[in-house]
Amino acid sequence: MKPAPLETRAIWAIAIPAMLTNVATALIGIGDMWIVGRLEDAATQGAVDVGARLFAMLFTVMNFLKMGTTGLVAQEGTRSGPQAQAAMLARGIAVGLAIAALLLLFKPLLMPALLDALGARGEVLSFAHIYAEIRYWTAPGVMLNLALIGFLVGHRQMGAVLAIEVIYNVVNVALGLLLALHLDWGIAGIGWSSFIAEYAKLAILGVLVLRGNAGGALLAALSDRALLSWQALRPFLGVNRDLFLRTLVLMIALAAITRLSAERGPEVLAANGIIYQLFVFTALLLDGFENAAQVLNGERLGARDRAGFAEYVRAILWRGLAAAAVVAFAFALLADPILASFAATPEVAQIAQAQAIWLVAIPFAGVASFVFDGVFVGASWTRAMLLSMAGAAVVFAVALWLSWPLGNGALWGSFVLFLLVRAGLQAVQMPRLMQRGFGEAKPE
Repeated sequence: MKPAPLETRAIWAIAIPAMLTNVATALIGIGDMWIVGRLEDAATQGAVDVGARLFAMLFTVMNFLKMGTTGLVAQEGTRSGPQAQAAMLARGIAVGLAIAALLLLFKPLLMPALLDALGARGEVLSFAHIYAEIRYWTAPGVMLNLALIGFLVGHRQMGAVLAIEVIYNVVNVALGLLLALHLDWGIAGIGWSSFIAEYAKLAILGVLVLRGNAGGALLAALSDRALLSWQALRPFLGVNRDLFLRTLVLMIALAAITRLSAERGPEVLAANGIIYQLFVFTALLLDGFENAAQVLNGERLGARDRAGFAEYVRAILWRGLAAAAVVAFAFALLADPILASFAATPEVAQIAQAQAIWLVAIPFAGVASFVFDGVFVGASWTRAMLLSMAGAAVVFAVALWLSWPLGNGALWGSFVLFLLVRAGLQAVQMPRLMQRGFGEAKPE
């Protein structure tokens, strides 16, 4: 097939709506942290951070449903067509429902174990349990939403995804303000706002997909047992298994930050929770370029366009670095007032502001690995992605162990090292993967 010309507009057409979508997603956690800050209690603010990390471990680790669906749908768009894309979505829905059922079945064991693993104690544990008990029941909605959004992104329908995420964010924050502050439900109000917003999002996504051109093909795929047989699911599950394990390793690494922060007291836990939410904001913003790489590189792999694939890797990396510079500059100017506005107490603000330099370093440290993640997902190089994450996690663990006596700053320095090592390991594998991928181009 003749190589397609580089669509620089397509990079921005996907990346900018994805950035705005991801910012809207990040505002959920940031909004919850800001709302609970108005309650002026460090233990409650720490509990929201613990609860958010718990669901990062439970739900964000399942983000492979979105990532895997996006990459495979993009590949099928240039390889087979709409029917094959609908079949991928049907498999994502089936797998998502199975995962949700397992999460609910094992809830009595999982939730206490994860709260304990995150180091929640005393008042923090009590408040975190209230929040988690409510939000846990969003599991089915979260799993289905991941598959549906992955399908829309693979179709380049970023405008629709953006609109849905904005609605979701507005509903969540508005309900949080109403229930937590106006009706004085406290931390339970934040949990219920997340619950209602998640299922409202599912309803909108379901209507959008079923009423679109893919609706009939999806219903046919869901009723075709052959498409959901073990043999048909194996390639889909193979890709998503590696993505699941990769995300699990990442979540364990992030959970270590919470656990080590909790060991230094509720004030440090609350301060690091604010920094972590701003890291999530940064990562999701720059992940717009990951979305562009997932779709565009996935399409080029499906079309067997090696030259176009390589050009998109370079073009997306340069644009990602430029965006990282803008984010880093904004934090260099505004980190102190931003951190103070989120802190429940002056002591929490002071602890957070002492680590502001890491908010400037993180965008540069992370952007290459975010872009490479998109490339690897789009090409279904998921085994290599998993190995890169595992190697970086080992370095992170060693750095945390060696730097513990150096204080809270060393924790964030170790995290920046983790991001850099991950990008380095991904870059080293690229030449081998491209040589093999364009020879046979099958999921590993």
